[in-house]
Amino acid sequence: MEHAEVPGMNREERLRCWIESYSDQILRMCFLYLSDQTQAEDALQDTWIKAWKHMDDYERKGIENAKAWLMRIAINTCKDHQRTGWFRHIDKRKAPEDLPQQLLQAADTDHSLSLLVMALPDKYKQVILLHYYQGLTQKETAQALGLSPAAVLRRLRSAEAQLKQILSGGEAYDE
Repeated sequence: MEHAEVPGMNREERLRCWIESYSDQILRMCFLYLSDQTQAEDALQDTWIKAWKHMDDYERKGIENAKAWLMRIAINTCKDHQRTGWFRHIDKRKAPEDLPQQLLQAADTDHSLSLLVMALPDKYKQVILLHYYQGLTQKETAQALGLSPAAVLRRLRSAEAQLKQILSGGEAYDE
């Protein structure tokens, strides 16, 4: 359930609206990015803290797409989590039953495909998660990642090619 932002909303109301609208989506994306439920929950909380701290930037720059802006914060937060020493000790191999309940409830999600996406290199995983899992357009995905729409299209095509190759029994490649 997404809530429309109302012009003149104060910071607390805006943050509450975002939390109600985007928490589940950001949590799913963080899990797919980090492959660990606890880390994903921590990344979600850190995302909300960073969004609160940078609310002035959001308002001053007149950012058009709050979801893309929040997803960019979440991805950067996931990258921060991946750089920690603790993250290196987490077993990132997952079986479908290891996926969080929110992911399992999605009827149209192919769990084995989700596991393959989780194994992609970050630059491909990011565009797949934002474009296909979060439903962002190419332009919104580009804004969220700080890339050009053409770069997003190239990465999407490369990611799709990798997934097709893996699904047809070949090995993944990294460009």
